[in-house]
Amino acid sequence: MQQWFETPPGRYLLAWERAEFERSVGDIFGYHALQLGMPLLDTLEHNRMPHKWLALQHAGDGEEEGRMPFAKPSIVTDFAALPFEENSLDLVVLPHSLELNADPHATLREVERVLVPEGKVIICCLNPASLWGLRQRRAHLYRRLGFGELFLPDAGEFIGYWRLRDWLRLLSFEVESGTFGCYRPSMKSEKWLDRTQWVDRIGEKWWPIFGAVYFIVAVKRVRGIKLIGKAWKSPAGIPTAPVPIANRQRRPTYLEEHV
Repeated sequence: MQQWFETPPGRYLLAWERAEFERSVGDIFGYHALQLGMPLLDTLEHNRMPHKWLALQHAGDGEEEGRMPFAKPSIVTDFAALPFEENSLDLVVLPHSLELNADPHATLREVERVLVPEGKVIICCLNPASLWGLRQRRAHLYRRLGFGELFLPDAGEFIGYWRLRDWLRLLSFEVESGTFGCYRPSMKSEKWLDRTQWVDRIGEKWWPIFGAVYFIVAVKRVRGIKLIGKAWKSPAGIPTAPVPIANRQRRPTYLEEHV
């Protein structure tokens, strides 16, 4: 993935993702945020939580650790066994972490475990139902025949947008927003990518779900939980206000009743 993101289409994709993360994480409040994988992109740069971490899946990811301006040191762990207590994180970000993971279901379950109720997860994945995905499938077919090269990284398994939404729904996540981006044709030349900038505007309007990458923001919902605040009580030593004299009712005397 690192080598591919240094190519012209990789830089184009990375620029779009960086803008989306900047827009999405800026208004998410809390205390603890975690990014899983992809150290070359600081997805939490514009988030204001005081405690932010980058977790790496294996030691190989640490080669790019120096590019991350994180206040906390990175954590090397298994994404299916995060070293955090249950209901302890307010935000978890997965930039291409699911599609590069051997067991994406286990990773999502672990994310659900460590998130607090109403905590948020942000997921970014390559879209198999796009021009880039079609070229990748065609390249896989050509490779079986003994020629051709892949356009996208040959790592992991791409996950469809609606398939991922089903996974999230089964884990009691509610999708807050889903966006697509990068509609330019699958070209390796920076010159031709720049010439087809106009395709992004047309794609957003006419075929929005066929972007090369999609972006999901989901909220962890816990059914049956009602947050109750502290009961309001009158301060000790302050008597209750008396009833005004004008509102008091006087009981009539015996003479008044019989005269």
